[in-house]
Amino acid sequence: MKNKEIADIFNDLYYILSMDEKSKFEALAYQKAARSIESMPEDVSIIYKREGIEGLLKIPGIGKGLASHIVEYLTTGKIEKYEELKNAYPIDFNGLMRLEGFGSRKAIILYNKLGIKNVEELKKAAENHEIRDIPGFGEKSEELILKSISLLDSIGGRILLGTGLAEARKIIWYLTAANLVNRCAIAGSTRRMKETVGDIDILAISLNPEKIMKMFVKFEDVKSVIVSGNTKTTVLLNTGTTCDLRVIKPESFGSALQYFTGSKDHNVKVRKIAIDNKYKLNEYGLFSGDRNISVEMDEKFIYNQLGMDYIPPEMREDRGEIEMALEHKIPRLIEISDIKGDLHLHTKESDGMNTTEEMIAYALKKNYEYIAITNHTEHLKIAKGMTEKELIKYFDTIDYLNKNSKIKILKGAEVDILKDGSLDLQDEALSRIDCLIASVHTDTGMNREKMTQRIINAIKTGKVNILGHPTGRLINDRPGYEIDIDEISRYCEKYKTAFEINSSPARLDLNDENILKTSKYNIYYSVNTDSHNIYGYDFMELGIGTARRGWLTKNRVINTMDYQALLKFLEK
Repeated sequence: MKNKEIADIFNDLYYILSMDEKSKFEALAYQKAARSIESMPEDVSIIYKREGIEGLLKIPGIGKGLASHIVEYLTTGKIEKYEELKNAYPIDFNGLMRLEGFGSRKAIILYNKLGIKNVEELKKAAENHEIRDIPGFGEKSEELILKSISLLDSIGGRILLGTGLAEARKIIWYLTAANLVNRCAIAGSTRRMKETVGDIDILAISLNPEKIMKMFVKFEDVKSVIVSGNTKTTVLLNTGTTCDLRVIKPESFGSALQYFTGSKDHNVKVRKIAIDNKYKLNEYGLFSGDRNISVEMDEKFIYNQLGMDYIPPEMREDRGEIEMALEHKIPRLIEISDIKGDLHLHTKESDGMNTTEEMIAYALKKNYEYIAITNHTEHLKIAKGMTEKELIKYFDTIDYLNKNSKIKILKGAEVDILKDGSLDLQDEALSRIDCLIASVHTDTGMNREKMTQRIINAIKTGKVNILGHPTGRLINDRPGYEIDIDEISRYCEKYKTAFEINSSPARLDLNDENILKTSKYNIYYSVNTDSHNIYGYDFMELGIGTARRGWLTKNRVINTMDYQALLKFLEK
């Protein structure tokens, strides 16, 4: 996917240019552009093919200069300005910046002192104790570096769901545009909406499998071909993950989709049930003797024939869903069409990329009934947090916009939970807020007991409507802080505070396991995007996928309520 490649280059340009005070504002423009492109669910290459440079100029934070850089990369595979600067600083900034507590200035120092250009060289230097004597570092810095590298190594080659899903859809778009496939579908962990994807599985029906495979290996994001055949081809993509394309016979498509979607443990149990019912189930069909009775292109037939409810893809992890299906107790899981609004949005007033009016206009395109604008408060200075005075003035603007708006705009804020559990806002502003999200952003190294108490203290103020990204984790980058999720759940239940399911691809927090764990309490959830630009709205499907993996139904999610019911909940 070109988005990540271009965003990585823009981030590198930010790191290099930010070293010189004279180019500070130019550096910030690259950083903002990188964030905007990273948050887009659609590949910029598709936008450019469809709309040309005018389409790129519609992206928040992209002006003519940056748009020309994107065109240069899409047409030549490089950006000349970046190539020139990279010769002076051949550093893998994006790889090094993934390490906890590691900034661009540290990278420059270590390059100048030791010639370190990447994570591998950094690890070797830390293991040989070459870093501790450099001013600004020390023994603890070495230990933290090695610990962070170990965490990255444990992740392996898995990519974020948002990246994997966008890449899979781009491949399907590429294949179907050639009119060589009758049907094409995503399978595997991507279809199960797992938070990270190890490989991409795509199934297709085609009358010309040889031609479609030859076309597939020429796809622009293919880095190398691993296996090539008429029915299965495996390639390595530029994203760092592999993709399997299988051409399936029409009569086997339903069983193949079931086989290649479920986790290994789920499939083993389903096949055992088939055997118990005197059938044989595999990727080619459901067989009674030698006869394939599953000739439909639908998996539902297979589950129903085995005496089970149809099991949604997101549930197929062998966590009790098979037993539930046999008892015909599979619930109607929440769907994206159930969502009536987004309750976590940022605008230019803090660290967002779009104006309030632009965020409202895009919400109207989503047919939302309401939204909440929840800019950061003063304590989070890195995110241009608003002072209480600025926030109160902004609430006047919201009141004015509400007079003529076709959508209800809730006055909100994402308020920092301070170290002692108090909220980063005083009574005057608190009294005017409709929807208060409370989040931990700083002092995240506290132990489990202290962090748990800190969050409980915030909930006990009685002011918190939603606990934002509750564990603070960033997938593939940093683990969440240690908390007693059961103890926090008990207080959320008592004080009517909803857990957020943050749909940002790097967060998906709460995750599915914590949703399953906390849903035994009488508590609610809010699936939000934490959008910092208009494109962020589209990540709602990732949060819904996570909610479905946690077996949530719409009655447990507050932003499926109509406006009046939501107000009643928020008023506590």
